[in-house]
Amino acid sequence: MKDLLGLMGKAKEMQAKFQAMQDEIAGIEASGQSGGGLVSVTLTGKFDMKSLKIDPSLFKEDEVEILEDLILAAHNDAKAKVEAVMKDKTSALTAGLPLPPGFKLPF
Repeated sequence: MKDLLGLMGKAKEMQAKFQAMQDEIAGIEASGQSGGGLVSVTLTGKFDMKSLKIDPSLFKEDEVEILEDLILAAHNDAKAKVEAVMKDKTSALTAGLPLPPGFKLPF
């Protein structure tokens, strides 16, 4: 019974740590670029787009598809950076826990 109470206490402590980590991740920002910096996107830790910057030289009527591709690439670059920060923070928190391979936490 003592082990069960200890386990429950650790679970509650881990839940508080995960909540704090989620709050911290929500506050981060990551910028992604494409086209050699012609397009820049900034995302929050919740993957909300906070800013989009486009170099004026890309505003040409016949290059709309290029601009669209660059925006998508910059967004994906920023998203990958946010995911990398999330992975680092999650692995630091779960270090030493016997989680099965491929187990994903609910983020």
